[in-house]
Amino acid sequence: MYDAIIFDNDGVLVSLVEFAVLERAAREAFVDCGVSDPHDDHVDAMSLGVTPESLTAVAETYGFDAETFFAARDRIASRAQQDEIRAGRKALYDDFDTVRSLDHPLGIVSSNQQATVDFVLSHFGVEHLFETAYGREPIPESVTRKKPNTHYVDRALTDLDAEHALFVGDSDTDVLAAHNAGLDSVFIRREHRADYPLDVDPTYEIESLSGLLDIDGVAVSDAAATAGFDEELGA
Repeated sequence: MYDAIIFDNDGVLVSLVEFAVLERAAREAFVDCGVSDPHDDHVDAMSLGVTPESLTAVAETYGFDAETFFAARDRIASRAQQDEIRAGRKALYDDFDTVRSLDHPLGIVSSNQQATVDFVLSHFGVEHLFETAYGREPIPESVTRKKPNTHYVDRALTDLDAEHALFVGDSDTDVLAAHNAGLDSVFIRREHRADYPLDVDPTYEIESLSGLLDIDGVAVSDAAATAGFDEELGA
């Protein structure tokens, strides 16, 4: 029996935003730091998947402080995503109710901003379902700590007092982070991952969160089990 289940957030529990949203936020961060016409390649590099190398290169190119720029980038990107949530364009997936039925301590480990993760949980009123939830701090060092690094996964495991947890994600980095932490992994192949080539084999692969209920070692709460039994009987 797994003693906890940890989820990635974007693309697993909540839908993604369009890349253009993050691109506009990155461009605004440049403007915020005094660069009105950044190179398109630099905007793309700061929109998604920022690396220490790309951040250093951009800061050196425009002569601004990397920490100041990164804080602006994360603040503006989080605000943009929160606007998408309020507008209904970023929402919990239809199968999220599966999470409510799980009889395990639950956590979240995301490579998105902590502010964005916190807003998702608060806006949808689901923070009570998770005992811990980690996103990145708005500092350059957080880029090196994100998955597949186990930094935030290890912190979540400590919070959950778990040793034999299951990690659910939608990317190679999620699967690698799970395996690096000594955990079993679940890759959820949602529509946006239909043709996604995995470079590492997950322990399990599912197409919906409901697929978790078919995995040995995943427990369902008594209330959920009873409701399901009543539904089968037509009650």
